[in-house]
Amino acid sequence: MLETPGLHPASPSIIVFDVNETLLDITHLEPLFERAFSDRTILREWFAQLVLYSQTMTLAGLYTPFGELGVGALRMTADIHQVSVTEADIAELKERLSTMPAHAGAAPALARLRVAGFRLVTLTNSAGSASPTPLQHAGLDHFFERTFSVETAGKFKPAPETYRLVAEELSVETSDLCLVACHLWDTLGAQAAGCHSVFVTRPHNALLPAEGVPHPEIVTPALTTVADEIIAARQS
Repeated sequence: MLETPGLHPASPSIIVFDVNETLLDITHLEPLFERAFSDRTILREWFAQLVLYSQTMTLAGLYTPFGELGVGALRMTADIHQVSVTEADIAELKERLSTMPAHAGAAPALARLRVAGFRLVTLTNSAGSASPTPLQHAGLDHFFERTFSVETAGKFKPAPETYRLVAEELSVETSDLCLVACHLWDTLGAQAAGCHSVFVTRPHNALLPAEGVPHPEIVTPALTTVADEIIAARQS
């Protein structure tokens, strides 16, 4: 069901999409965790560790590429569960990360926004990669005028510098940006930096009902309704 919190973006001109899990389906990695851990749900534990330690690195003033942290988080998760991870497993992780498919509805939503006149870019924690990039492999790259990586800032989201990087590179204000992400920590960071935000409520991600936590301006479970809501906000 579409949730409408009552606040809508004040016609931001540029829509900034998170990539991993928001546009691309990370359940593509589940077979690796099923084989290595005999439990595909360990994927979520690994991903949570990856996000936790990426943010920890930023808070500590350190930086290591997201992919390298991903490998380290896999080895750490294996140590926690007392299982062995081989070089073949590491190679499979990298291969699967680079070939994640697009979520159903991603291409139609992006097409609607483009037709409606919005500028579309991406902002990802992942470092830049050689062609074909994950977005190219998923068939989504042609929708975006620019793709941004936090490696330029040397900090991971939700550090404010990552969102400001996009605004500075595009010569706009952060208030001209609207971040679309399925991670609340990402939308919180964007809002704190002055951006608008849309939260996609996928499985394993939910709102945080706590005092002082800003509510995303649009909350919806589907990318197609993301497009509809953003377009409707401009027309209202």
